[in-house]
Amino acid sequence: MAFSGSLEDRAALHELLSAYADAVNQRDAEAWGALWCEDAVWSLPEESGFGTVKGREQIVDAWKGAMGYFPDVVFLATMGRIAIEGDRATMRSYTSETYHHPETGLPHLDRGQYDDELVRVGPAWKFRSRRFRHLYRG
Repeated sequence: MAFSGSLEDRAALHELLSAYADAVNQRDAEAWGALWCEDAVWSLPEESGFGTVKGREQIVDAWKGAMGYFPDVVFLATMGRIAIEGDRATMRSYTSETYHHPETGLPHLDRGQYDDELVRVGPAWKFRSRRFRHLYRG
């Protein structure tokens, strides 16, 4: 089944993904960083210079550095699946990023997939792990 778990928790995970996309589009590092666990892992193995970043503070620093190359990015995220078991969940989402390429200045469109592990921290869900892979670059 593509979606399992309580409707309340599934709605909370949809809101988490929406808050992530909103923080990217608003370039709000504080809001974006608040969505991650302290010991989170962000993995972008196809991105040169990134690889895997561990720890919320290091993840936010890496994100701030990357965002400097994309001053006009528009980031959209669509839910693919959610599986919730107690205070843990897995989620898959799809991304669409439009921006001017930092080297060529030409419009660029990327499509990708995130595979996530999430945990409930108090009343809120947070990203424990996000692993990205490209589906299309053009």
